[in-house]
Amino acid sequence: MAGVKQQVIQMIQSLPEEVSIDDIMAELYLKLQVDAGLRELDEGKGIPHEEVEKMSKATFSPQNFL
Repeated sequence: MAGVKQQVIQMIQSLPEEVSIDDIMAELYLKLQVDAGLRELDEGKGIPHEEVEKMSKATFSPQNFL
C-alpha cells in the first residue's frame, strides 16, 4: 500500500487541472471521513443494517411530521 503522501499526490493528480484549493480540501476531507468509517467497521464498531432500519423508521415515521 502506498504511503499517505503518495496517496494524496495521486488523488490530486486525478483531479482536473482547473481544481481549486477548496476542491482539494474537500476531497481530502472526504477521504479522511471514508477512511475513518472503514477503520471503525474493521474494528467492529459499525451499526447492523437491521438496527439502522429500526432507527430510521422511528425517526422518519409519519407521527414525527404531524
